[in-house]
Amino acid sequence: MKETLLGTLLVTLGCLTAVSAQDDAAPIAEKSRQFVLQKKYLNLPVKNGAKKRYIHLIIDGKIVREFDIELAHENPDFWVFLEIGAFKGKKATLRVDKYDPAGTKGFDSAYQADTYIGEEDVYREKLRPQLHFTSRRGWNNDSNGMVYYDGEYHLFYQHNPYGWNWGNMTWGHAISEDMIHWTELGDAIHPDRLGTIFSGSAVVDVNNTAGFQTGDEKVIVCIYTSAGGRNPMSKGQPFTQSIAYSNDRGRTWTVYEGNPVLGHINGGNRDPKVIWHTPTGQWVMALYLDDRVMAFFTSKDLKSWELQSKIKCFHECPELFTLPVDGDKSNEKWILYGGSGEYLIGHFDGKEFKSESDAIRFHHGNCFYASQTFTNIPKSDGRRIQIAWGRVKMPDMPFNQMMLFPVTLTLHTTEEGPRMFAEPVREIEGLHKHPRQWKNKTLKAGDNLLSGLSGELFHIRAKLRVDGARETGFVIRDIPVVYNVEKQQLSCQGKTAPLKIVDGRIRLELLVDRTSIEIFGNDGRMYMPMGVILADNSKSLEIFTKGGATEVESLDVYELRSAWR
Repeated sequence: MKETLLGTLLVTLGCLTAVSAQDDAAPIAEKSRQFVLQKKYLNLPVKNGAKKRYIHLIIDGKIVREFDIELAHENPDFWVFLEIGAFKGKKATLRVDKYDPAGTKGFDSAYQADTYIGEEDVYREKLRPQLHFTSRRGWNNDSNGMVYYDGEYHLFYQHNPYGWNWGNMTWGHAISEDMIHWTELGDAIHPDRLGTIFSGSAVVDVNNTAGFQTGDEKVIVCIYTSAGGRNPMSKGQPFTQSIAYSNDRGRTWTVYEGNPVLGHINGGNRDPKVIWHTPTGQWVMALYLDDRVMAFFTSKDLKSWELQSKIKCFHECPELFTLPVDGDKSNEKWILYGGSGEYLIGHFDGKEFKSESDAIRFHHGNCFYASQTFTNIPKSDGRRIQIAWGRVKMPDMPFNQMMLFPVTLTLHTTEEGPRMFAEPVREIEGLHKHPRQWKNKTLKAGDNLLSGLSGELFHIRAKLRVDGARETGFVIRDIPVVYNVEKQQLSCQGKTAPLKIVDGRIRLELLVDRTSIEIFGNDGRMYMPMGVILADNSKSLEIFTKGGATEVESLDVYELRSAWR
């Protein structure tokens, strides 16, 4: 049963501000409601395309939350929630600007509850990806703050908790023990007087260099961009770099009172990626400046930073890490890449990156952007694991966009020089069910080894001898994935990728979800993440050949369990 805010009002006269004496039919500049925070959530109705209004939650005379929202007047498209549990028992004022009684019923219908509207159906919505992380409500984009600590993978992300489109940049936060099954902990870092919270990274301060540690747990420190001027509280502020920290495994966060730790340099400087550089015993920050320039800074304590060098390379969202060539840890190379996934291979001495390659294309899909890799993964594991933002629209859903499936990155010698490969993390096998396998089958035109198979979620691995065919490939729920033997090229939904035949063979691996097909070729040499909404009424699979036979040396097909059930 709904408990309206009106049931907890502390003042009379409808809790309006001084302008409340005006006639109800007249537009009101702003309106306030006062109440005691008693529940976990404040539910708010959203209508996509409605006029945006700013809402402020004020406690003890201080704005603690500020966001714009397309408040529904009636017939909301969906409801979002403001997390208020941390303020339980506090007297609060909720204020909206541009209030109009004729068109802002949404403000009056907001109410407190210990559940949010639609909670019983979350992860069961028609377009909800079942293998990929998505936020319960609102928009997500860049992966941020990816760090491993004591058995938990932490994924932060750019989040608009209050709408279907980009805005109100906040750091959402989820944890997982296997990078498959995620639990949202709620938003970690909120817009403040320095700006909205743009992209950044996270580290475990093992040696307590910042001095934040108060107990036995090591401190997790998030380093992010304060995007000044992007919210009313930060009007007139530039883009700067700030930090927040947690002493309780990421469950609660303290914004450093000395922010910003790095002042404005130029333009929209943003997206700090911070790592510990063991050879020099210091922290290193890669920061995007402007005009495709990345800068490197160093620090002993995460609070004071010194510029060391600059390099012109890529646009925004820098990433910096090492990979051994062909698994040889005595021969490691540094990787520097930007938001689009293009990367450089080279040498880094803790101050300056010297490239040994031209820019190299990492993926060939239609939805990859702004990836990041986990820091602090134990040496006993040793993997370099990446998650990217999957730019896939989710129409008519209470959420929008997704994260791509986690991949393990490796560096291999090729005829073109060292190249990064990407393969799905092995943890995908925990979702396998109903395995079907074929070996040494000759596939002729019109044959389909997969006839009779029907389902929604699949993991497919194939080793195919293709030198006797003109084309071969799959049709995944009406979506063709086609390999042209003469061109040695794979195509899907208008995108193409080179995939060389090796000893007459190619290897293909596919992950199939409701809104994506991720394709890997030749053990990860080719990576093509495709955002595509698969038809709900088509569940069939097909493997085909044209212009000659294809030898199916091995074909493994696994149906997959939902990660949410």
